[in-house]
Amino acid sequence: MRRYHSERLTRFVALLFCLLMSGTPSLGVPIANDPNGFEDLSWGTILSEAEQFIKIEDSGRIQTYEPKTHPPMLGTTVVDSLRLTTFENKLGRVTVRYHGKESHEDIVSYLQAKYGPLDRTPGQIAVGSVKVYAWHGFHTEVTLRFENRLDRGIIFFESRTLPEKLTDETSTTAF
Repeated sequence: MRRYHSERLTRFVALLFCLLMSGTPSLGVPIANDPNGFEDLSWGTILSEAEQFIKIEDSGRIQTYEPKTHPPMLGTTVVDSLRLTTFENKLGRVTVRYHGKESHEDIVSYLQAKYGPLDRTPGQIAVGSVKVYAWHGFHTEVTLRFENRLDRGIIFFESRTLPEKLTDETSTTAF
């Protein structure tokens, strides 16, 4: 009986190790100069008043916008999509999707130039099939996830304070 538990524990530890090595997120890098927004837009900006965006979805408290100019770009890199999400009409999140290793390298370089260099210490960035990079500021959080096998990436630029304000204003009976 004791041997069975030992073998089972060994398999569990080996499985856990494989899972961790396939996509461990980085701890993140502090943002030296937090922009308190995305590009030239501050968190909390009311996008319905901005003419450069078009509303593509309206779910009551949450609206989604896209830039009117095409193709969408992050820095100088063309991306598949760039969507801005508002919570109660206030900008709170930007989601960028892209594909290709060259685009990925350009985007990582752009993000490092804007938010700070990544910590290249072994173990800080996943070396498996999924790589996760993160930058954390007082107002802004940037998280990039890139899937090597599919050559696609997604980036979330998020306000760290707006969701807290919305939670504070929400009734305790709301779901």
